[in-house]
Amino acid sequence: WTAIHSLNELPERYRRYEKEPWYSRGIRIFPIDNRTEERTRKAGLNLWYVIHFDEDTNLEQVAKDLSQVADVAKVQFSHIIQRSYDQLSQDLCINNNPAVLLVFWGTLSGMNDVTHLCFFDIPLISNIPNMVYLAPTCKEEYLAMLEWSIRQNEHPVAIRVPATDVITCGEPVETDYSVLNRYKVTHRGSKVAILALGSFYGLGQSVASLLKEKANIDATLINPRYITGVDNELMDELKADHELVITLEDGVLDGGFGEKIARYYGATNMKVLNFGAKKEFVDRYDIQEFLRANHLTDEQIVEDITAVIG
Repeated sequence: WTAIHSLNELPERYRRYEKEPWYSRGIRIFPIDNRTEERTRKAGLNLWYVIHFDEDTNLEQVAKDLSQVADVAKVQFSHIIQRSYDQLSQDLCINNNPAVLLVFWGTLSGMNDVTHLCFFDIPLISNIPNMVYLAPTCKEEYLAMLEWSIRQNEHPVAIRVPATDVITCGEPVETDYSVLNRYKVTHRGSKVAILALGSFYGLGQSVASLLKEKANIDATLINPRYITGVDNELMDELKADHELVITLEDGVLDGGFGEKIARYYGATNMKVLNFGAKKEFVDRYDIQEFLRANHLTDEQIVEDITAVIG
């Protein structure tokens, strides 16, 4: 049974679990941990339960009965959560339906409530076959990508709408993105290449500038633009005069953009450093402290680079 006593007072038909279980037990989504229990309770996360029930149970009847329980605020079946992924995969990507998705607030700097974290979108969206996920760096690039995505009829396209300081670059940008996975080299240097994705392009510029100042390294700066693929030709070109490639992404590292680059170089002599956020649930965090904890300041990144290549 569960720690929510009113659930244990449901009608007798839901308490036949010894022989015909409608559920085995109620499990807290966030397990009891004395180190974090105070924060968990403060956020109300101690009230979230998963209840497993027999596949033959009438879901509508379960929802109706649970909604009558005073301590139950919401009933949600897990297949509803799964459905959003299914719609992307099956309804759009399998058939290459040319829908356009605008992903807002995909950033570490957005909402910081543990139930509304917005930085897990890249692993979710970018690893579905046929999906084209774009990461504009400025207003002009965003509008150009949006215009192209609406007019093209070949792919489902998602655009990670810039969520931090939306800048205007004041320069012409490409208007055709139909040749997929072609990165843009914005400054050609040597020794170190910086792949600065989307809203972290500004961080890439800052790292390049500081690296020149601190270590006299003129780094190559690249705007990847495409989250969903690797520019094989460019990555091979970098082998000629680069020792290290770093990736910067405004999201979680696990399953993200940087890991694609690291995997590509896996069997080569190229060193790769991925910068992004650790996969974890965080709550009410201070963004500057969070960035420092994940080594996402320009000073920390330059220190990590020089530690690797000297």
